[in-house]
Amino acid sequence: MTAEATGGTPRPRERVDPVMDRAGRVVAATLAAATVAAASVFWWFGGAGPVLGREICAASVGDRTVRLSPEQAENAATIAAVAERRGLPARAVTIALATAYQESDLRNLDHGDRDSLGLFQQRPSQGWGTPEQVLDPVHASERFYDALERVPGYTDGVVTDVAQAVQRSAFPEAYADHEEDARVVATALTGHSPAALTCTVRHGSYEREAEVGDGLTDRARKVRDVVDAAFGEQETGGYAPGGVDNGHVAGSAHYDGRAVDVFFRPYDDPGQTRAGWALAHWLVVNADRLGVATVIYDDRIWSARRSAEGWRDYRHPSGETRDPVLRHLDHVHVDVVRGT
Repeated sequence: MTAEATGGTPRPRERVDPVMDRAGRVVAATLAAATVAAASVFWWFGGAGPVLGREICAASVGDRTVRLSPEQAENAATIAAVAERRGLPARAVTIALATAYQESDLRNLDHGDRDSLGLFQQRPSQGWGTPEQVLDPVHASERFYDALERVPGYTDGVVTDVAQAVQRSAFPEAYADHEEDARVVATALTGHSPAALTCTVRHGSYEREAEVGDGLTDRARKVRDVVDAAFGEQETGGYAPGGVDNGHVAGSAHYDGRAVDVFFRPYDDPGQTRAGWALAHWLVVNADRLGVATVIYDDRIWSARRSAEGWRDYRHPSGETRDPVLRHLDHVHVDVVRGT
């Protein structure tokens, strides 16, 4: 089930026009997906049960839990972040995730039928971009949403019908197989379900870093910059040139430049709270690659050291229960590992 666009050369974003796949390509893609699924089962069960030390992410909404490998979770988080930056609704993320589940099992495949590549199995020869671009999850997501937004009534349409309008699959009903899982993951990653996504993280060793001119360590600055790249420029604080030495509890990561606060104000605006949870979940998904140690938001805390426990209730060390700032209602706090 590859994604094609008419014409043999890349076109401007607003002119992508996918066309029907042939059944032969669908069979090949389906076989590839089956192989990936079998490998996933072996990865999780290891032939005799869960492999100790393996990382896993899980999104839970209502009575349904969806488990994802770190690769799947990071790709899903990227798809959701692109939609968030574009101001698209959660429905768009559900459709995109259901499509990526079917086309690649949420893996950034470097192969496929003919020249199909990436999360959505888009074909460079059919106008989706160069091979390098199609293998970039951000670019692939952007192009998918470009096409999705041109589907009339996509926010209210049946997921299989809308996905089919974008992908033009020979077996459009297959998208329905992933709709429920996609909806759970989308609901969590777009922040509509607070504290609904967690990951078990096994951090390796990191070198200790000192804060530099802007008051952040290199690791903390990378988190800030990657967040801006994923979601658009954010309002941040908790650091200053030369460092900060007051305003936080003793031993705070802010004092050695390892922490960044990302603000979502006013704190009593449901839209801001939702956006804050979208970022908080994204940070947890990307905790391993970014060296994230702690995320605190909206009276909840997640820490890599206790990641197997998921999100826990948070209470400021002072015991204060009324101050919205100390309860982290108006900002997501993220700090990175100290290092040795």
